[in-house]
Amino acid sequence: MAAVLAGIRVLDFGRYIAGPFCATLLSDLGADVIRIEKVDGGEDRWTTPVAKGGDGAGFMQWGRNKRGMTLNPRTRDGAEILKRLVATADVVIANLPPATLVEMGLDYASLVAVKPDIILTTATAFGGPGPYAERVGFDGVAQALSGNMYLTGEAGSPTKNFSPYVDYSTAGFSAFGTLAALLHRRATGEGQHVEASLLRSALTIMNGTLIEQALLAKDRVATGNRGQTAAPSDTYRTRDGWLLVSVVGNPLFERWARLMEEPHWLTDPRFATDEGRGDHGDVISERMARWCAERTTAQAIAALEAARLPCGEVLSPQEALDNEHVRAAQLLASVDFPGLDKPAPVAVTPIRMSKTPPTIRHRAPLLGEHTDSILKELGYGEAAIARFRSERVI
Repeated sequence: MAAVLAGIRVLDFGRYIAGPFCATLLSDLGADVIRIEKVDGGEDRWTTPVAKGGDGAGFMQWGRNKRGMTLNPRTRDGAEILKRLVATADVVIANLPPATLVEMGLDYASLVAVKPDIILTTATAFGGPGPYAERVGFDGVAQALSGNMYLTGEAGSPTKNFSPYVDYSTAGFSAFGTLAALLHRRATGEGQHVEASLLRSALTIMNGTLIEQALLAKDRVATGNRGQTAAPSDTYRTRDGWLLVSVVGNPLFERWARLMEEPHWLTDPRFATDEGRGDHGDVISERMARWCAERTTAQAIAALEAARLPCGEVLSPQEALDNEHVRAAQLLASVDFPGLDKPAPVAVTPIRMSKTPPTIRHRAPLLGEHTDSILKELGYGEAAIARFRSERVI
């Protein structure tokens, strides 16, 4: 069966994660994605270099399944090439400030003038309208503004999540919106502008906490790894490592209390509800900590699993790579790339589909690897391509 997005062409002008990974998800579903970079390469290509040529770790993931070309659309010839590209495309992705979109001819009005049914998917830091609409920002800025950093880490020491979860969630939401726009176009023939923002994503993820604050004014502060709305929910040291336990709901708490040999806690009014257990999480965590300290991680996990309680080892990045389930479920694919001494472990698409499975078909492109072949598809000859290259149009 053909891939879900076979026949769909996407132009990826994204930078860093939110735009590029949106395009990656579409490429996994079969879209022909052309990543278009600056002549000297996009900044995200060189972040956290791992290949001998300087290509970065994240790019191994974000660039997969894409063809790559370079282009300066601010030049006269570059602007003409861009128009030819847009005329062949279904979707344009660009997580760039609005003013930059206009300068590059990537704003919705300019694109529609070339291809009336085009879909433009953009992601900015803050979205609009509003006083921050033109400001720039990265994942951490959205974490800070959403309230997440304030509640992460210890009280008085705001802590950013190590992983850029806002960027990745924005990429997912952007792909979701793009797919909806493609369905709408199939039904009506109309394209549209799909807009996402880092702050929208961050507020969406924090929304439950924000609703609680608005309605109940709890004024929560950070409590490290200990959860605040249920217990036990914390990280615990074992004899040889760490594990995380997350108990939510009365049935799980009943099983936990019996495992701890504390059945009288089931009639203790302090622990009658998740909220009450969260309010007294320090007491519950202290009991769990004593239990874990007497056992190895493997012993604790075995006992918790036997009681059907959610738990997991705290793994280092290397241990995550070596984890038996990660390997057995084939959650990381080995993908070669020029300049690597060994294949990169690239995470597979984070969904499975029984009829039309997404796939990693080929590695990320080298800088400008497919520029010539794409330009030839657009009707340019060898002489024109050579001139474009000498003038740094490509």
